Amino acid sequence: MSTPLVGALIGAILAVVALQFGFWGFVLVIVFGAVGALVAALVSGRVDFASLRDVLTGRRSSK
Repeated sequence: MSTPLVGALIGAILAVVALQFGFWGFVLVIVFGAVGALVAALVSGRVDFASLRDVLTGRRSSK
């Protein structure tokens, strides 16, 4: 799938969620989606948890 197509599908899904569940339902879907993506990246090894923790606590830069 091309990037514009994926973006259009995500936009359509979010529009349906916003119309169906209102603003707070929309926000909840966005938050859970972001958390799910982060957990998936951690589990797959694409993101190193120790480095992420260090960046968030200000111990090291993200470079």
